[in-house]
Amino acid sequence: MTYPPTPPRATDALLADLRRDLPRSALSSGPETTAPYAADRSGNRPDGVPLAVVHAANSDHVRTTLRRAHALRIPVVPRGTGTGLAGGANAGTDSVVLDLSRMNRILDLDPHEQIAVVEPGVIIAELDHAAGEFGLRYAPDPASAAISTIGGNIATNAGGLRCAKYGVTRDAVLGLDVVLADGTAIRTGSRAVRGVAGYDLTALLIGSEGTLGVITAATVRLRPLPEATVTVAASFATFAEGANAVTALTAARLEPSMAELLDGPVLAAVDDAQGTDLRLHGGALLLLQWEGRSAAADAEGAVQLLWKRATSIETTNDPAETDRLLAARRLALPSLERLGRVLIEGIAVPRTQLASAVREITAIAERRGVRIFTFAHASDGSLHPVLVLDSDTPGIPDAARHAAGDIFRTALRLGGTLTGEHGAGTLKRNWLAQELGPEQHALQQRLKAAFDPHLILNPGKAL
Repeated sequence: MTYPPTPPRATDALLADLRRDLPRSALSSGPETTAPYAADRSGNRPDGVPLAVVHAANSDHVRTTLRRAHALRIPVVPRGTGTGLAGGANAGTDSVVLDLSRMNRILDLDPHEQIAVVEPGVIIAELDHAAGEFGLRYAPDPASAAISTIGGNIATNAGGLRCAKYGVTRDAVLGLDVVLADGTAIRTGSRAVRGVAGYDLTALLIGSEGTLGVITAATVRLRPLPEATVTVAASFATFAEGANAVTALTAARLEPSMAELLDGPVLAAVDDAQGTDLRLHGGALLLLQWEGRSAAADAEGAVQLLWKRATSIETTNDPAETDRLLAARRLALPSLERLGRVLIEGIAVPRTQLASAVREITAIAERRGVRIFTFAHASDGSLHPVLVLDSDTPGIPDAARHAAGDIFRTALRLGGTLTGEHGAGTLKRNWLAQELGPEQHALQQRLKAAFDPHLILNPGKAL
């Protein structure tokens, strides 16, 4: 889409309006205070720094900001804790960052209906802990649960470690409170588990990366804590063999609630950072989990199948041991960030093509001369090839850019998608039309214009 330039002197007018209409504590301006809000965790920085940051404490602050920005045609970039990995929260010159991290209250938690109503700045782990006091949990379990917000997870339709059984964020959201670009507040969905009135705007807004509206509250489903959980950690000689093992489990109808696969380079990085010895057991680690009354039997059936392929297997139902095993997955990205600047991709392919995708990624790394570390939500074919760049290298080197393009082409050729989670942001936006095709791409642009006629919401992202 073509985004209009900021009108002359509009930024001064907006700052004057916001200083008049918002509490002093809710507004920051000046490059020394706005610079930390220019980029997310993707490592891809925009040109310049934001004009201002609005630290919204309630929905009134959000409505005021959008109403004023809409009238003056000033771009607004919604932001949580900035843990995004695709540049979706990047904000450059003459933009206003709408920081939602102070809107962090759990407004309601109903254990009988098994729902919670939360503001967008609520940290996923804190929601999970609050639900746990009632024997419940928020099923989506991103590796960044300790630092990422529900608003950011909804904006990118984040997956998680338990996506094999419970699906992605969209499967856990019943309704949204949203402020549109002109400051109009709407509510989508309801507190009911089922509802089909009108078009499904809730589903449309989930994954829209802040380009259609700003979430101010979400009604989400909670799930009962399982009666039993069994975790299996299986090592394999290669990543491809681990991927084939997941395919074999699926064929045997032994589908787990979690299936996370890490390659040898990732294991070596975790070992270096955490003092573990995971790499000694093989070239890949597959972490599996089964839940419920049949967990032990299902896990035992999986172990019998995996012994034909694995180099070692460890099984536990002890919570402390489970946390130890899962730490390798949760600490994968932080461990890679110690090695340099990371450029994380998030493609997805049909599950039967997972091993083929892995082989292609290995070949791409060798051909382009770049370091690629891969981990995956193996149960649904979602892969994260992570390019690690030298920390002192500005921008994205040509070799890395070409490698990313090769990875995207591989995903599409295998019948997959450019982004399984994390969104398109700025990193994949130029590739999106190739996946969608011209007719669907044009339709999505018309949808964007219907929600945001002046194109002020998170411009340059997603579409």
